Amino acid sequence: LALSPPLEMEIAILLFEAFDELDAIGPYEVFGNAAAFGADLTVSLCTLRRTESVTADHGLRVEPDATLDELAPDLVVVPGGGWNRGGGTGVRAAAERGEIPAAVASIAESGATVASVCTGGMLLARAGLLDGRPATTHRGALSDLRETDAVVIDARVVDDDDVLTAGGVTSGLDLACHVVDREFGADVAERVCTEMEYDRSADVYVSE
Repeated sequence: LALSPPLEMEIAILLFEAFDELDAIGPYEVFGNAAAFGADLTVSLCTLRRTESVTADHGLRVEPDATLDELAPDLVVVPGGGWNRGGGTGVRAAAERGEIPAAVASIAESGATVASVCTGGMLLARAGLLDGRPATTHRGALSDLRETDAVVIDARVVDDDDVLTAGGVTSGLDLACHVVDREFGADVAERVCTEMEYDRSADVYVSE
């Protein structure tokens, strides 16, 4: 089912310390290109708290556009990063602190669609959004996802209407292309893929 977006679909990509670069920037570029090709959307990089910059897993420093509560997104994308490594930053640390899972659960309750890339799915699981629902994550974290109440699906992208999940790293491109296709049509998605010289995967599971 489509999201039935308003006149302009607002997409927010939620950043945190040690997020994986491509998990966030890949979808950001897909959505930016889609807007250039006529999709009625805006895309922003946001954080939970105001900060001048966020440092990603491989050292890229990013200046966020806003805090999540300053936006009214129709779709929130949660990247992964660092789950399998552990430590004091990244997804595992964010899951233990609980702030991002709580924020994601709250915004989902308000009616927004939530999507994850890579081990960002573990934050959705911690938020309770994957309970009893089909989902996927990075292959290195599938065993951890199976220990939650999610129904693990072997697919690159899993679309369960208002909750979407994607596998590891580059699958964020496929997730974003799928969202563009489902919300703005195959023609726009194809133009984006042509512009980016990207052959998107057809390995997409869509719930009935």
